[in-house]
Amino acid sequence: QESESENRLDGETASDSESRSEFGGSSAVPTSDDTPEVLNRALSNLSSRWKNWWVRGILTLAMITFFFIIIYLGPMVLMMIVMCVQIKCFHEIITIGYNVYHSYDLPWFRTLSWYFLLCVNYFFYGETVTDYFFTLVQREEPLRILSKYHRFISFTLYLTGFCMFVLSLVKKHYRLQFYMFGWTHVTLLIVVTQSHLIIHNLFEGMIWFIVPISCVICNDIMAYMFGFFFGRTPLIKLSPKKTWEGFIGGFFSTVLFGWLLSYVMSGYRCFTCPVEFNNDTNSFTVDCEPSELFQLQEYNMPLVLQSVVGWKTVRMYPFQIHSIALSTFASLIGPFGGFFASGFKRAFKIKDFANTIPGHGGIMDRFDCQYLMATFVNVYIASFIRGPNPSKLIQQFLTLRPEQQLHIFNTLKAHLVDRGVLGSPEDA
Repeated sequence: QESESENRLDGETASDSESRSEFGGSSAVPTSDDTPEVLNRALSNLSSRWKNWWVRGILTLAMITFFFIIIYLGPMVLMMIVMCVQIKCFHEIITIGYNVYHSYDLPWFRTLSWYFLLCVNYFFYGETVTDYFFTLVQREEPLRILSKYHRFISFTLYLTGFCMFVLSLVKKHYRLQFYMFGWTHVTLLIVVTQSHLIIHNLFEGMIWFIVPISCVICNDIMAYMFGFFFGRTPLIKLSPKKTWEGFIGGFFSTVLFGWLLSYVMSGYRCFTCPVEFNNDTNSFTVDCEPSELFQLQEYNMPLVLQSVVGWKTVRMYPFQIHSIALSTFASLIGPFGGFFASGFKRAFKIKDFANTIPGHGGIMDRFDCQYLMATFVNVYIASFIRGPNPSKLIQQFLTLRPEQQLHIFNTLKAHLVDRGVLGSPEDA
């Protein structure tokens, strides 16, 4: 019994072993060293620890450069990149399931997985198009019809996939097929829903997209740097290389970085204005009068800090206060997305989700914390920032029939008269 217990995977129970046997045996997905040959030769004299440090550093700088390039190219390119990242992350997770249980040739498994991805994307992106391109949708007859029946079409598409799954059930593989059905849907929930929220954040203003993502990147880099040079105390068993020194150093570095980055970006309209679609030019615009959130204001310094720095007041953007909340979440809660991914990889005995980026693993390895961050930013905007949008209300008002517009006009007029905002007809 002791020998059987030792041979089991970490944290695996007897029922897990039986299930693993039924599902096809080994759960290890082979990995290989995909470091470019040029880097291997250049760093051949270094120890594996320092070699990994340099590989990660060089490719991190390359990815940051690419990030700046796509920001320069504008919101449309950013949306396309988010879409590509989403598809790649979905592919990596689904491939793990396929490789782990490859001994069964499940009918339609891959086809249905991609079909469900298509259905969910059609639903979410259709909602986004209807919400942010309302005037364009109403102007084009085919788009207007698709918009009107969008949810019914989405449900019909999903129902078709559901029926295809039921028809694909094979008696001896029932349990595994339902397992993979759940695997696909959880992957869709984690990947597609979060990428949809990222795009919604982008439309609120590029600053809501760039600052949170940059804070997560900064925290990842600084936690690694502090952990590499000063790390001594293990943080969590799921990630043995993570240390308290790295966690704490990453926290303070990220809060400072987020505060400074917000100060720089808040002065540019191209970052602070909501991304809107101009129907006259059929292009995106990011020009507006900055809201109070992005206008310099004076704040009284706390008494404790006054004695230290000698300032009684400080001028800063209100958004910088919000950036402290964003960077704090990125530092304290964001890493739990990485711990979750580490637990997932340990459960299936794999080192990385894929070998897409040398020294970094797959795309999902780089975005495991970003998805959690995207949800928080969306909830934060809805709870503390966003208010009613008059322009969207007017757009919807103008699409109504004349008698409906007249009814709303009379109702609004009567309401304003009751509140004393407008004079009554009798007074005139």
